Amino acid sequence: MTTQNRTLEQTELNIGIVALTDCAPLVMAKHLGFFKQWGLDVNLHIQHSWATVRDRLHAGLLDAAQVLAPMPFASTLGLNGAKCDVINAFNLSMNGNGITISVALFDQITKLNHGEEPSLPLDSSWIKQVVINRQKNGEAKLRFAAVYPYSCHFYQLRDWLSLAGIDVDNDIEIIIIPPTEMTTSLEKNDIDGFCVGTPWNTKAVRAGIGATVITSCDIWHEAPEKVLAVTKQWQQKNPNTFLAMLAAVQQTCEWLDSIANRFEAARVLQTYLDESLDVIAPSLIGSCLTTKDGAPRSIPAYNRFISKDANLPQLSQGRVLLDKMVLANQLPKDFTQAMKQQLLKDVYRPDLYQEMLNLRR
Repeated sequence: MTTQNRTLEQTELNIGIVALTDCAPLVMAKHLGFFKQWGLDVNLHIQHSWATVRDRLHAGLLDAAQVLAPMPFASTLGLNGAKCDVINAFNLSMNGNGITISVALFDQITKLNHGEEPSLPLDSSWIKQVVINRQKNGEAKLRFAAVYPYSCHFYQLRDWLSLAGIDVDNDIEIIIIPPTEMTTSLEKNDIDGFCVGTPWNTKAVRAGIGATVITSCDIWHEAPEKVLAVTKQWQQKNPNTFLAMLAAVQQTCEWLDSIANRFEAARVLQTYLDESLDVIAPSLIGSCLTTKDGAPRSIPAYNRFISKDANLPQLSQGRVLLDKMVLANQLPKDFTQAMKQQLLKDVYRPDLYQEMLNLRR
């Protein structure tokens, strides 16, 4: 590999990841030696929550991080935290999320369906019927969880429920729980369902406490999920190091296109996720476990790391995310189209992605 005689400003990097299947590009870039091929010595730091990732990236304790696709917008605007200019020049993954509901809620829906399990992906009108029944009986609202307010999980959950006419701001509750705590919260009956990335849906199904009723592929097909984020200041200080990091991860995403390689990645991820192979592997090979005894669904693009322009941060994708933030009442009322365009220009850097591609040629 070559950096075309460019001097790397920094060779030792601290990169933050969260224990999810789609941290695979960063884990495997280190495991396969691709970072080293580009002159980088990378330390991966597993973070418990997305808020922790955000704070450590902003503070400079992490040089780069796997983050949720909407997070660079939220950071740059200072939503729910300190304002910090963060850029996205690389999409790490697409899809990867699922909505898992408790066995008790799934059984309620089965009862409403005259004792037959509903077909999957689940139509949210079944949830609407449960909501109506709870309102009639004066029972507590259904409570769902997402991993972060500024996440595709949050918007996908809202979109799916809204399709049935559920008022997501009043008819149900949505709370925020870190990914690794979802299954425990479901088991303790603190929540009735969650939207999270794999392998935590699979873990809930394997444990017999949840049913994964729909995936993000069913709700938003080919949506950006995680991106490789750095602060604008760090990129300006380390332009060559930044491109080398992108090149190594691009190489890894290409490697992950092979199903055989994905199975190898699942084996390596066991150490990072502290979960068994039968919990990690399914989504990587295009299988969505549904219920403990039910047949899995074939979802070939469940975890997607590369396809045509998949890794390129596209402005059209950013516009969609900003529109979702508006629908969720997360942007100021006076946030104009001109302000949106400027934010997109500041955060999305396809020019840097193209510069990396040129470096690899």
